[in-house]
Amino acid sequence: MAHALISTPFTASSTADEVLRGTDLAGVRTIVTGASSGLGIETARVLAAAGAEVTLAVRNTTAGDAVAEAIEKSTEGMRPRVVRLDLADRNSVTRCVDAWRGPLHLLINNAGVVTGGLERTPEGWELQFATNHLGHFALATGLHDALALGAADRDGARIVSVSSTAHMRSGVNFDDLHFERRSYDPQIAYAQSKTANSLFAVEATRLWASDGIVANAVNPGGIATGLQRNFTTEQKDSLAAAEAAGVFTYKTVEQGAATSIVAAVAPEFAHSGGHYLDDGQEAYTVPDDADLAQHPHGVKEWALDPATAKRLWTVSTGLLRA
Repeated sequence: MAHALISTPFTASSTADEVLRGTDLAGVRTIVTGASSGLGIETARVLAAAGAEVTLAVRNTTAGDAVAEAIEKSTEGMRPRVVRLDLADRNSVTRCVDAWRGPLHLLINNAGVVTGGLERTPEGWELQFATNHLGHFALATGLHDALALGAADRDGARIVSVSSTAHMRSGVNFDDLHFERRSYDPQIAYAQSKTANSLFAVEATRLWASDGIVANAVNPGGIATGLQRNFTTEQKDSLAAAEAAGVFTYKTVEQGAATSIVAAVAPEFAHSGGHYLDDGQEAYTVPDDADLAQHPHGVKEWALDPATAKRLWTVSTGLLRA
């Protein structure tokens, strides 16, 4: 029997500031990846404005420093810390994990990359899967003990895994994760990585809920950010066609960050994980063959399947240990 979907007072038009109105996050230690542009900046800003101790985990620390300064000035609060994190570089992730001290209460895996063609890491991994999933997987598992400490002193810790409607285009192809045998399609590669982001939340919650840690995946919706800067003409045309078909309506960055903040602070998700949120609500599940245009606010079964989530966790662990 399907469970009753978790609902909140928020909608597609809610902003991150509205979600946090009246919330005091003093003492909440937070990491936001990809916080030097787009959704990451707004997510970090509203958390800092609510009193959280925010760390910006970014590839470009110069850009990160500029964001930290702007947040400090706009919120009149504590200046966010800036640390370097390149999710496609295992050594960078390890350094970031090793440098962390003390408890962590909130990890927002927000960073993402879109490529216009096939790019690989030094290990030979397809770059979108390596960055969007494997890098965040390594970061979260490396910070597990810090999250457990955070859970112990604040009645729970949370992970927010930023996914996308794009997950509906593809499940995880375990037979060819890195496009070594099939022809490369950057949209399918991105979709696979976004499905993986959702599956991570499912298995992380199963494994870590007993430690007080829950993880949820979110779809921020369609927002024009730097993520689209590498789009090919084909990708841009596909996006325009999806918008014309009513698959999505563009949101502002303030609205786009709202669902991440719902997963981060809403009491409805304090101790409940493994969900996929859309427009501030838990999304309804649709079959894997469902049409995206007919279900723009749904989540496919392949993105929440417990057996697939467990398999992906095992495969990801193996890749990172190799």
